[in-house]
Amino acid sequence: MGKIIAMANQKGGVGKTTTTINLAASLATLEKKVLVVDADPQANASSGLGVDIKQSECTIYECIIDRADVRKALHDTEIESLKVISSHINLVGAEIEMLNLKNRERILKEVLTPLKEEFDYILIDCSPSLGLITVNALTAADSVIIPVQAEYFALEGISKLLNTIKIIKTKLNPTLEIEGFLLTMFDSRLRMANQIYDEVKRHFQELVFKTVIQRNVKLSEATSYGLPTILYDTESTGAKNHMALAKELLAKEKPHN
Repeated sequence: MGKIIAMANQKGGVGKTTTTINLAASLATLEKKVLVVDADPQANASSGLGVDIKQSECTIYECIIDRADVRKALHDTEIESLKVISSHINLVGAEIEMLNLKNRERILKEVLTPLKEEFDYILIDCSPSLGLITVNALTAADSVIIPVQAEYFALEGISKLLNTIKIIKTKLNPTLEIEGFLLTMFDSRLRMANQIYDEVKRHFQELVFKTVIQRNVKLSEATSYGLPTILYDTESTGAKNHMALAKELLAKEKPHN
């Protein structure tokens, strides 16, 4: 039975999509079957994995709004065991369209449940908002990874996200866990980055991943080629960081199996 992990933080530019793409690729390289669900209307995770969004006839939008067959929405990537359900700009209006739907917070869960048998990991790239689509992602997920940028306002807004997670646990998804806080865009030369790390660690203790994602130009370069960093430059810091993250995630799973 696969595990669904949402990548969430309503603050934009913290590395959610980069983490989703590269963690997924690393897990797939470690012989796991992985699905990326692009739940952000900007569709950066789709294009970052080489999906031509303009050619996508069936996207997460059609699955949610028209209840299209989710298997028709699966796209191949350069890595055989990694698939993507792409997003679409229409997703922006989906939240309003969903208001009239029954069980509107649980639609994504219903869409993804049949796929849990087929994949070891399903990673949902959420948009930088706490709207209905993100609520759907958190309701569908078993756990959530919260990327935190190593910068001055890093912890700003996290309390809002934690509050949303708490409400979702109470009302919609009692088994939702925080998988971990992940420090991204980390520059160890900056004293402030180290202070932020210490502060996050002090607040959230063992919930903070040991792996940090360092600032690395290869991460953004790879995305512009529609490739995960591990295929673009295996030896880059970005590729190594995400592989370490994948291994840390798998090591955490061991005791539960």
